[in-house]
Amino acid sequence: MKQILHETRWLGLYRIGHWDFVERPDSPAAVGILAVTSGREVILVEQFRIPLQRRVVEIPAGLIGDEEEHRGEPIIDTARRELLEETGYVAGRMEEILVTPTSAGMTSEFTHLFLATELEKVGDGGGTDREEIEVHRVPLDRLRAFLSDKQAEGCAVDGKIHAAMWAAEPLLR
Repeated sequence: MKQILHETRWLGLYRIGHWDFVERPDSPAAVGILAVTSGREVILVEQFRIPLQRRVVEIPAGLIGDEEEHRGEPIIDTARRELLEETGYVAGRMEEILVTPTSAGMTSEFTHLFLATELEKVGDGGGTDREEIEVHRVPLDRLRAFLSDKQAEGCAVDGKIHAAMWAAEPLLR
């Protein structure tokens, strides 16, 4: 039986048996989008993340159903919306490539990773008014060097980039 230890609007701390973990009360899962242009560029985002106290390079991502107006939204529609909000791109093709626990020892959340292709730039991106997102277009053959350079600058690199690249590799040949 799940015991409530503490809840806020955005997070809950719970216990089952001897294990404490967190869940998001209004969001059962998240999406991440590996967006690849026809010119073989990966669209990445960079933003300051408060828990890490530093900038993080990531694939575009977001929570499923965390806002009232998006509750019940199909997962793929969340991925499309987050891609547009964060990068300004719409995808002609979007396919789920991997579903994985976000952090199995800490949360029950799953992340649904998508490959977005046939991209069209229709806006500036940058996120919502609560976000300050920088968008990067990185040639696939320069991705490792770009990420190494960002780490050398003090940025963290989110592991979902690597998971998505691995899962999408057969589709990107």
